[in-house]
Amino acid sequence: MKSASGLLILSLLIFFFACKKDSFITSPDAQVTISVDSLKYDTVFTTTGSVTQSFKIINENNQKLNISSVRLMGGSASPYKINVDGFTGPEATDLEVAANDSIYVFVTVTINPNATQLAFIVRDSIRISYNGSDRWVQLEAWGQNAHFFRNKVISADETWTNDLPYVILGSLTVDTDKILTIDKGTRIYVHADAPVIINGTLQVNGQKDSADRVYFRGDRLDDPYKDFPAGWPGIFFNSSSKDNVLNYAVLKNAYQAIASQDPSVNSNPKVALNECIIDNAYDAGIVTLNSSVYGTNCLVSNCGKNLYLLQGGDYQFVHCTVASYSNNFILHKDPVLLISNFVNINNIPQTAPLTALFRNCIFWGENGTVDDEVVVAKSGNSLFNINFESNLWKIQKTDPSTVSGVSATGIINNSPPLFDSINTSKNFYDFHLQATSPAINKGTPSIVSLDLDGNFRPVGAPDLGCYEKQ
Repeated sequence: MKSASGLLILSLLIFFFACKKDSFITSPDAQVTISVDSLKYDTVFTTTGSVTQSFKIINENNQKLNISSVRLMGGSASPYKINVDGFTGPEATDLEVAANDSIYVFVTVTINPNATQLAFIVRDSIRISYNGSDRWVQLEAWGQNAHFFRNKVISADETWTNDLPYVILGSLTVDTDKILTIDKGTRIYVHADAPVIINGTLQVNGQKDSADRVYFRGDRLDDPYKDFPAGWPGIFFNSSSKDNVLNYAVLKNAYQAIASQDPSVNSNPKVALNECIIDNAYDAGIVTLNSSVYGTNCLVSNCGKNLYLLQGGDYQFVHCTVASYSNNFILHKDPVLLISNFVNINNIPQTAPLTALFRNCIFWGENGTVDDEVVVAKSGNSLFNINFESNLWKIQKTDPSTVSGVSATGIINNSPPLFDSINTSKNFYDFHLQATSPAINKGTPSIVSLDLDGNFRPVGAPDLGCYEKQ
């Protein structure tokens, strides 16, 4: 009898589990794994291109799963096509996935890179619907032809022209004693994990017209990501780097737009920035460690730390506008200029000689938590010589000229510069000067004859900042 009852129980258990595997799970919390959350196509499309990738939908339950829909959201007009478990079309419905089984979704993109109506980046998405839940897989492909470089190393002198955009994936490195020259009008799009590392020399030959400037920015050009800071790491000038000159370059949305380490190896500044715009860098616009940077007619705006010049060095900034406003992306909580002759390592100051000149500049910030927009910090007795000549700045507590080795002449303090138009809610900033700005005609005459727009400055007293009122 016991044996018969045991067989009965065993038979019932087998029947129960067999029935369970044949039934459908209906809970929205069903254990479903999508093998990827995105598919990216970074192939160089030199002709009409067709590339296929795939992912799996895995049913990790002990019951069958009904997938009500796998839908390509762009529909039949999308350059992407899907095939789901043998079903082709913009949508496949009522797909049965056995317990602890999976199905494949194949995704093909076909792009004519010379079709001018295409966006630079073509995106779409796939929605997977089951039991009242939706899951997504994002699709991304390059819609125009470009030079695609992954972990690119410049091991011989090289020139980039403006024939096509350049897309940097992984990293870009310029070897020691090698020169990368970038012609006017070139566009460089850098991925979020792709630092630009200069061990040799970077020469950027932009010109004044907007179309002729050289642009560095992240490779996400869709809303809202196109305006996010920290979209790419930035440009890093290492110890061996020398003779770097950036003319009419625009660097937007980096983490640290310009980072420079160690002094120049010759009499030239390690980095010369002429008529450059650095905007919306999350951590720093320009950050240095005992280095050498000269800037003329530059705009450094809305960065976490605009100018962060540490542990000494040699610096000259003439006719530069350095300004920040708290906005939806970055809280203005650090001074727009911090300069020091030391850094602390294990709470011990490590110092180096410091010489700096700031002439005809504007240092301003609003809507944040900063009282003094210019902060000077000194430690020890190494060479320390900082000159501020004819600047407009916001200082409410500690005057930098109270620090030994600092001189300040012709300073306009706490008078708003009256920029043309600032609208933080709409993320719109125009740092030209209004006609009533206190910065007009307050500069010291210098050899700088143009402004950031390429307009002439007068023979007499010029305006402060990077723009001359016309």
